[in-house]
Amino acid sequence: MSLAFAATGCSPFQLVNGLSPSSHYQRAADLPYGSTDRQNLDVYLPLSAPGSSPLVVFFYGGGWKDGSKEDYEFVASSLTEAGYVVMIPNYRLYPEVVFPEFVEDGAKAVAWALQNAGRYGADPDKLFLVGHSAGAHIAALLITNQGFLAEHSIKVDQLKGFVGLSGPYDFLPIKSGYLLDVFPEDKRKESQPINFVTTATPPTLLIHGTDDKLV
Repeated sequence: MSLAFAATGCSPFQLVNGLSPSSHYQRAADLPYGSTDRQNLDVYLPLSAPGSSPLVVFFYGGGWKDGSKEDYEFVASSLTEAGYVVMIPNYRLYPEVVFPEFVEDGAKAVAWALQNAGRYGADPDKLFLVGHSAGAHIAALLITNQGFLAEHSIKVDQLKGFVGLSGPYDFLPIKSGYLLDVFPEDKRKESQPINFVTTATPPTLLIHGTDDKLV
């Protein structure tokens, strides 16, 4: 089957998504959580959900400049199979925006998730954030810097936990490349999740690959 996908020129994401089972969930696509083109999300509902399922909001990576929610259906497939309702938001990317606007989008998406959890059979008291790479950075700031969620009258203790996959949490100084523009100099200290960790930070699991020498 993998050779068939390769012959059609599929991307790695299309390949993985094509190999992931989809018969156990429903998808509600392109639901707006804000007013711009990229402020929308997909909701994945396990067909066997009891009506009070735990909820995961998953933020994908892409260096704060790439990525699309459609590429991560395989993540939703795994999590819905385990009984979670899954929401995968898009967020605005560089160069359209710079820090902290993509984190503000993340906060809006979490607010939407809490407000609409019941409509999709999820329990708003069982909300977890999961992120990969740049998405892990966004999610980490949401659970450590309480100001982002406070803009939506959300307290960080409303989140039950955070899982970060290969995320950058302490990456100063920035010496070269496009990240100099993504993170304006006067806001770089605010961009580091490590600067906001307190005893109020929800339970956190940080994971990286054993060959990952950068993270």
